[in-house]
Amino acid sequence: MTTVELRLDALAHGGEALGRYEGRVIFVPYAIPGEVVRAEIVEENRRFARARLVEVVEPSPVRIEPLCPYFGAGKCGGCHLQQIAYPAQARLKGLVVVDQLRRIGKFEEPPVLEPIPDASGWEYRNHARLHVDAEGRPGFVATDGQRILPIEECPILHPNLRELLAALDMRLPYVEWLELRTGTATGDLMLVLQTVGEEPPALQVDAPLSIVQVRHDGALAPLIGLDYIEERFLGRTFRISATSFYQVNTPQAERLIELVTEALALEEGEAVLDAYAGVGMFTAFLAESGAYITAIEGSHLAVVDARHNLADFERVRVLEGAVESVLPDLEARFDAVLVDPPRAGLAREVLDAIVAAEPSRIAYVSCDPATLARDARRLAAQGYALRWVQPVDLFPQTYHIENVALFTPEAG
Repeated sequence: MTTVELRLDALAHGGEALGRYEGRVIFVPYAIPGEVVRAEIVEENRRFARARLVEVVEPSPVRIEPLCPYFGAGKCGGCHLQQIAYPAQARLKGLVVVDQLRRIGKFEEPPVLEPIPDASGWEYRNHARLHVDAEGRPGFVATDGQRILPIEECPILHPNLRELLAALDMRLPYVEWLELRTGTATGDLMLVLQTVGEEPPALQVDAPLSIVQVRHDGALAPLIGLDYIEERFLGRTFRISATSFYQVNTPQAERLIELVTEALALEEGEAVLDAYAGVGMFTAFLAESGAYITAIEGSHLAVVDARHNLADFERVRVLEGAVESVLPDLEARFDAVLVDPPRAGLAREVLDAIVAAEPSRIAYVSCDPATLARDARRLAAQGYALRWVQPVDLFPQTYHIENVALFTPEAG
């Protein structure tokens, strides 16, 4: 294997630092932009290579000792940036957003604002999925993507879940995966699991929590307690079923809500689309304006949750189905549009249907800056200007970064 010494220039989307050696880009995990390192090439391609960090020759002033004993090469794959002091993490991830919008979106000067960091960078996750190794021990997927690394502690879990994890004194040989969930504002606790077969496991519970089995056809089988938890965002309570999506960081999700409502600035009587509406977290706060809102969601259980959570709003209708199937058939005009798509971004037919609806503003909530950049370029090609992008760090210690972007017609 070839060992090289190089100075690292930037953080790549994916969490690796990158430098250049003999005309090729070299990606080095667990390193930091600005450092000089020795690295061993482990994977070669024509235009780039990947390397293993051997030695930090000149460390960055923001390099710190990782807090978690499971962090690092060959260990847990859940975190990527614990070697970087948290304030610097948020700034570096903001630069990744700028880079993606330049390279993929072809925006010369992307209007990216300073990232909004988490309060501390730790103890934020309100839900987490663990897998089970051959001996029945719960853990996270290792960096090789193959092994399960058993864990006893995780410093990015909310304290409610850290206590629950510590209380799981059990082997789970017939469980495929389990998910810990909490309402951080309500104290609700839930253990969701799927077994190898459909037989429910024998369980003894000392803690006040609900336990739900997810059958392989997706049906829920409550074993103990309820099949949902409740969480509060900005003082409003939401029901969230055992498999419904909700943002992993409650305080930062509240920042997203504030950004979206300020960006769209709805007026009473306006027609609004909320695509990928989930359990109605954004919809509820948009509906307070008195606008008429059409919410679309593909998950049946999330639709059930949303209809419950939005029952007090007469001007909201929730439609069940894939957005790419439902939206083009609506053939409706909307004054404003909110989209919060999965990591893959907007399907072409969704984007085209949004443009055909002629909204005067589009708020795009994105968990992937690469697909945001791609869709921003597509919207720009259809006459929508990217006005601003606000990164919000919902995922400290990882390379992931949430963004809210505002688009309005170019002539506007």
